[in-house]
Amino acid sequence: MSRGLRTAAQWAALIGLSILLVAALEWARLPGALLLGALAAAAALALAGVSVQVPPSLFAGAQGVVGCLIARGLQFSTFHELARDWPTFAGGVLSVVAAAALLGWLLARLRVLPGTTAVWGAFPGAATVMTLMSEGHGADIRLVALMQYLRVVMVTVAAAAVASLFNAATPQAPAALVWFPAVAWASFALTVTLALGCAAAGAVFRLPAGPMLAALCAGALAQNAGLIRIELPPWFLAPAYCFVGWAIGARFNRPILGHAARALPGVAASILCLIAVCGGLAAGLAHVAHVDPLTAYLAMSPGGADSVAIIAASTPVDMPFIMAMQMARFLFVLFFGPAIARLVSASAQR
Repeated sequence: MSRGLRTAAQWAALIGLSILLVAALEWARLPGALLLGALAAAAALALAGVSVQVPPSLFAGAQGVVGCLIARGLQFSTFHELARDWPTFAGGVLSVVAAAALLGWLLARLRVLPGTTAVWGAFPGAATVMTLMSEGHGADIRLVALMQYLRVVMVTVAAAAVASLFNAATPQAPAALVWFPAVAWASFALTVTLALGCAAAGAVFRLPAGPMLAALCAGALAQNAGLIRIELPPWFLAPAYCFVGWAIGARFNRPILGHAARALPGVAASILCLIAVCGGLAAGLAHVAHVDPLTAYLAMSPGGADSVAIIAASTPVDMPFIMAMQMARFLFVLFFGPAIARLVSASAQR
């Protein structure tokens, strides 16, 4: 078989397996199904000796699209909510980040995971962003992805269970995803141009997760200045998530998978501890901020902001308060995460 036909067959196998796994994860209603399914498919083929490499330009472009997606959620209304009661938000953010950093320190100290990898894996924030940023700061992106997305799944299950226990309202199933909605083509063209331009700039300057961070910052500023309306239809987002998942999954091998299997019990235990700690912090937040317990719990939930938003949308809670806390924590980790990871990792290795 010629090299071209072999490459085409490998890509066909990767795409076919990804579709099957994504469909299974969507059927199970697991968050992040697109990225997780693509990652698992690439990892499975890599372990079978079939290596399909995502071109760096596609990986950078996909990061730019993810950056624009995050930027779309950074609205001025979020910052107004933060400014209204900043001491409460500061306390909530710092307490959750401190708990996550401590658990990362313990994982590194006990040699469950390497130093910076343990801290980046423990950080509460947007899982895709934390995973992509971690590689530029010396962490193993494969193990960080494993820990981040395991936490997303566990936190989502816990949050859904707590919401149903409070029984404030009968949670409604989220609306079915419309893959081909009406598109504002001018806004879409500007969004694509912004994402790809920032991806190219980020790659040129070789910043850690540069394509994603450049698109995130530029997109948020342009959107809130009224220069652009970020338009990202699902059919365009899907391949971007797949490219990210494939790029990470293709790096798996037997030694790293064995390490991941050995680390899994400790990682799962640390996630359960973080969920429990955040539950305790939520009780204090409900008293201090005078919000209902479910609002406090969802606000302090450590990660999976998009999943938390879906759960919150089906219950009578204070949605602006919840999303302001989630976004404040994300922004804090985005800017201060690298320094915290270095400090905690160095402390754990002493």
